[in-house]
Amino acid sequence: MFTKILIANRGEIACRVIATCQRLGIATVAVYSDADRNARHVRLADEAIAIGPAPARESYLRGDAILEAARRTGAQAIHPGYGFLSENAGFAQACAEAGIVFIGPSAAAIRAMGDKSAAKALMQQAGVPLTPGYHGDEQVPAFLRGQADGIGYPVLIKASAGGGGKGMRRVDDSAAFTEALASCQREAQSAFGNAHVLVEKYVERPRHIEIQVFGDSHGNVVYLFERDCSVQRRHQKVLEEAPAPGMTPGRRAAMGKAAVDAARAVNYVGAGTVEFIAAPNGDFFFMEMNTRLQVEHPVTECITGTDLVEWQLRVASGEPLPLQQDQLQIRGHALEARLYAEDADRGFLPSTGTLRHLRLPANSAHVRVDAGVEQGDAITPFYDPMIAKLIVWDVDRDAALRRMQQALAECEVVGVTTNAAFLRRLVMTDSFASANLDTALIEREHAALAPDAGDSDPTPWVLVAIAAIGSQAAASVDARDPHSPWQRQDGWRIGARAASTLTLEHRGNQQTVTLQERDGAWSVTVGAVCVLAHGGLDGDVLRVQSGDTLHRARVVRDGNALYLFGGDGTRHFILHDPVSEADQAVVDAGSLVAPMPGRIVATLVAPGTAVKRGAPLLVLEAMKMEHTLQAPADGVVQGYRVKPGDQVGDGAVLVDFDIVA
Repeated sequence: MFTKILIANRGEIACRVIATCQRLGIATVAVYSDADRNARHVRLADEAIAIGPAPARESYLRGDAILEAARRTGAQAIHPGYGFLSENAGFAQACAEAGIVFIGPSAAAIRAMGDKSAAKALMQQAGVPLTPGYHGDEQVPAFLRGQADGIGYPVLIKASAGGGGKGMRRVDDSAAFTEALASCQREAQSAFGNAHVLVEKYVERPRHIEIQVFGDSHGNVVYLFERDCSVQRRHQKVLEEAPAPGMTPGRRAAMGKAAVDAARAVNYVGAGTVEFIAAPNGDFFFMEMNTRLQVEHPVTECITGTDLVEWQLRVASGEPLPLQQDQLQIRGHALEARLYAEDADRGFLPSTGTLRHLRLPANSAHVRVDAGVEQGDAITPFYDPMIAKLIVWDVDRDAALRRMQQALAECEVVGVTTNAAFLRRLVMTDSFASANLDTALIEREHAALAPDAGDSDPTPWVLVAIAAIGSQAAASVDARDPHSPWQRQDGWRIGARAASTLTLEHRGNQQTVTLQERDGAWSVTVGAVCVLAHGGLDGDVLRVQSGDTLHRARVVRDGNALYLFGGDGTRHFILHDPVSEADQAVVDAGSLVAPMPGRIVATLVAPGTAVKRGAPLLVLEAMKMEHTLQAPADGVVQGYRVKPGDQVGDGAVLVDFDIVA
């Protein structure tokens, strides 16, 4: 076994590898960019080495810098995590030539499976079922369009060198093919440095089922059963679970055999995942092999009682697999949700900022939290905006589902917008609860996933108003004389307390709320509704009795924002101050601003062009994904303030736009 390894990654996977190494008594070396100088993985490791500026291409993607860090620290091996250089055959080869163990498959295996077109040909020889499509080298748009026409729509364009949903588009008719192809190729070139794509038949109502495989240098290969990763958004996984609901023993064995055959075809050593598209009739087709550990590997660990990172370390050091196929069994059911800093109500735009408050569920026998950040850390525009993975386990799927609902309700994040509320709505949809799964589930459940503003219910407004009064009173107390009556801000006066009027906003809706304390109770008026409530804020805990219901929530105030974290999720309100807002600068309504930091990829219409509302105006790349920004109304594009290649910040004005009344 190794005595020291270097982790060539960041975030939760780096923290996870460090934890496993600490348990095994292995010293760890972290690498970091300028943006990660104070990151959690740096704080946890025994040593840390700087490798370059914030952009990944200048730091985490620099194999030479990482190898030099390994040499300087005496690391015997490098764990690549996932993403970055984890599937880079050149880096794996460079490690071998430097006499440093790459904790993963050989460079030859990575090359064989890294090119999707070549991998398809190899799988065909191995007898692994393939999806009908074109997997060749010809990349002329007219030729590819002709192939798609021959295959029959819908088709899927996929980056040959990529994964993670980048460089991938579904196309439903011939007229849309050329534009979708250009977008895929741009995205693939940006994300993977390779614009090559393949075209495949799109399987209707498909499930995405992947098989975890593991090989060693002694010729052993096993599969650790399957994961269902069907719940996706833009081809990126959102929820994962193991085992796959409805999987029969016969189908599991057939898919497991196909996955092992795929691994044996390239003499695979280490952790890998063979991904399949499964049709409703039970047919399944090889999609790709990820030659690394997957983000969702914890659900496999939960149902098999294994530590796959430990397996990686043992296999890479020359040991045989810890278990053989007949020793592996499924126990219970596990679910994983990816908690991201993104705004689900604004098209899932990444959210950046400092985590001013972060509280996640406690780890237990049923709940596991893999996090790469802590309170006070920053989510930057340079890397994937994952905050944590929430993994739950229980004896069956229904029990695990209840665990996940509770775990998501316990997530408290202030400083960035998260997808926690969206995830909670998602696991509570009829389709997911009943395991009616396919890759279009999110689109199919669109109505159920839409946020409920709760405007017709006065209760949230009552609660946040009482919390606001309590937080204002607490903030005004002078610790030198906390009991002075002159510090009280509850409207006390001779005769009766004065009423307090607040202007609150929730999901774009503003309400004026009036509160008055009467005989130990609050009389709260929201619009035309008056509610009598008892209780208030004690520290950061709000307890309010309204009618027959006792409401309890934890309260966090961040400037003029109030967050109520309770059993039914998060409520986020803005407390408006008319005086301070009177002089606030307002961005010109006749302009288009950047919704997030990113790089301008293309401008789509010429200055002086009249366009309709929703017309594409420019393409912004952020987090290696392309986002098309559209005209806010009917009008005329007067000009651009940016050009392709420019880096822009959140809120930067991009287009001067004249609205036509």
